[in-house]
Amino acid sequence: MTTRRKKIYEGKAKILYEGPEPGTLIQYFKDDTTAFNAQKKAILEGKGVINNRISEYVMTRLNAIGVQNHFIRRLNLREQLIKEVEIIPLEVVVRNVAAGSLSTRLGLAEGTALPRSIIEFYLKDDKLGDPMVAEEHITAFNWAATQEIDDMMAMALRVNDYLSGMFGAVGITLVDFKIEFGRVYEGDFSRVILADEISPDSCRLWDSVTNEKLDKDRFRRDLGNVIESYTEVARRLGIMKEMPTVIQGGVH
Repeated sequence: MTTRRKKIYEGKAKILYEGPEPGTLIQYFKDDTTAFNAQKKAILEGKGVINNRISEYVMTRLNAIGVQNHFIRRLNLREQLIKEVEIIPLEVVVRNVAAGSLSTRLGLAEGTALPRSIIEFYLKDDKLGDPMVAEEHITAFNWAATQEIDDMMAMALRVNDYLSGMFGAVGITLVDFKIEFGRVYEGDFSRVILADEISPDSCRLWDSVTNEKLDKDRFRRDLGNVIESYTEVARRLGIMKEMPTVIQGGVH
């Protein structure tokens, strides 16, 4: 990684750099890990490498089934080439099983299967703690148009169907996940595509038999073995053989 590259944006877990050609960016996965709006922080050695690889695996497969996203190709252990998009300032959460804030908010025991998949929208704003918003807010404040909301919901459900099957086949329950979307412009028209990442940082993944958590809740709740759990997800998906040995060690 050269220092000459122009940094476009730095988030809690990733950095975006100017891409090699117009309309592209380079997404760099950091080892930084945060929870509770960055009140809790740590550096977990190798996390960025695993998330880069898992996200590549998932995005490539979603592209293949027609869920268009920003992923172009992985460049190296920590970086991928992506399409530049205008990020819609919403986090789209799909829930299949009660956990996290849904359990707290509605008094549901963690692990309760939901009657159907639920989609929630949250405003991307760390200062406000990413508050939950309704479609009324989204259209009133022009964060997204009605058609864009419909497109995001339809894509979110397709992603949910695909990921539930993909993880289910390797003994992992997809409890919930967060995705983000962005606009790409073609002349006067724009369309919505999937952006950001899909990894154990952005999904709740439980072992289907034991309900052991294999995701970022291990960090949030001080359960330990965070990297080992992320690595286990990669191993079950069959992508371990390309993993560097740095990840085989313990958590630092």
